[in-house]
Amino acid sequence: MATNNTGLLRVLGRGDVLALAFGAMIGFGWVVLTSDFLADAGPGGAALAFVLGGLVMALVGLCYAELVSAMPHAGGEHHYGLRALGARGAFTASWALVLGYVSVAAFEAVALPQTALALFPDMATGHLWTLGGYDVQATWVAVGAGSAVLITLLNYVGIRPASVFQTVAVLFLLAVGALLLLGSLTGGSTETMQPLFRGGLDGLAAVLVAVPFLFVGFDVIPQSASEVKIPQRQVGKLLVVSVGCAVAWYALIMLTVGSGLGGADLAGADLATAEAMERLWGSALMGDLLVVGGIAGIVTSWNAFLIGGSRLLYAMASSGMVPAWFGRLHPRFRTPANAVLFVGGLSAVAPFFGESMLNWLVNAGGINIVVGYLVVVVCFLVLRRREPEMERPFRTAAGKVTGAAALVLTVGLGVLYLPGMSAALEWPAEWLIVGAWWVAGALLLWRLPRIVPGADAEARLRARMGVPEETVRAAE
Repeated sequence: MATNNTGLLRVLGRGDVLALAFGAMIGFGWVVLTSDFLADAGPGGAALAFVLGGLVMALVGLCYAELVSAMPHAGGEHHYGLRALGARGAFTASWALVLGYVSVAAFEAVALPQTALALFPDMATGHLWTLGGYDVQATWVAVGAGSAVLITLLNYVGIRPASVFQTVAVLFLLAVGALLLLGSLTGGSTETMQPLFRGGLDGLAAVLVAVPFLFVGFDVIPQSASEVKIPQRQVGKLLVVSVGCAVAWYALIMLTVGSGLGGADLAGADLATAEAMERLWGSALMGDLLVVGGIAGIVTSWNAFLIGGSRLLYAMASSGMVPAWFGRLHPRFRTPANAVLFVGGLSAVAPFFGESMLNWLVNAGGINIVVGYLVVVVCFLVLRRREPEMERPFRTAAGKVTGAAALVLTVGLGVLYLPGMSAALEWPAEWLIVGAWWVAGALLLWRLPRIVPGADAEARLRARMGVPEETVRAAE
């Protein structure tokens, strides 16, 4: 296998890249959160929210596509920020997205045992404590934490086994989705979908606020850019295609589930998507099969964000933004081993907080993802103005208009999380998660010198931060 100039293995092909991004964006939200979405906005309203939110993500994705083709390095946002905004802008984008990635990985560690309960209702035993109104059981924790260990080990031993695992799981997930669609076409009812729209603008906003968390994942492609073996122009195209695939998936889930479960049934549904599958096919076995598909979604998302989060931390360590410990490459597997262990370790801790962590992570991670995207869009616009001649294998059409639209819409999405808005973060849990993360970030940011943006900004930052020569060689 080829090794590129970062020491990482360049092994990912077209299918691997698409499976990585699509699997990251699907996750488990389509199973565990669908009943809330339908109750808030109705099938049509929820589908519309995903289309609108997907439009915002597509515009941001076009900015990413151009940048990743121009700077195909592991830890994408880190490099875009350094070149366009300097060290502090790069840190802000990177630190925000690290929390987003960690929150998704932790979310999946909580979602997996919760899903397993649908298949094994008697699994939860050994009461530990009650948190946020939910009883935390020892066996429940063991399933989540044990799975975190396995996923972490898979990523520790190499990008190749992790990408093969990703592709197989995504193919199974797509097969389950096709069965749900077929069941809706043959056994669904438009009457069950009534009312098609609920909750007005508040209902739409309640779904829109979850979109950044659910769609985060296309940006895993820039994180693993140093491990891709296809032309960078094609990488940019695949990034945009992956967003379109996710929009279609989520919109179809809202409509198909709405065709199988009405309002009264949704109110009592723990896993509305699985119950809709069971009803549409008239078989409990099909409901169980969808749950297994949900588990496939969990592990594809989990796997992708371990890859993305670890590569971003690796890039930050290579320039001295975070401790050099995160920049260690395993001598045999050529993976950022310590960064993988860090992200995996945090996901292993999440199940100890119980089911209440699900909503906390969605919203706390979501607002940070929006911050990261906002900085990337600014980088896109700055580089279009400052470096118009920079080589861009994938060049976004109407770049300034696209970037300006992405900027406005991303800001609008971020406003939904603020106090007084219908989808504001909850106090104290969600604000405490966000606050604690940025207090830690402020301590790291305080020590960074002011670096003038430019193509050599990272080299100058490394020199100022006293990054060891061996770390520089590994990163360059």
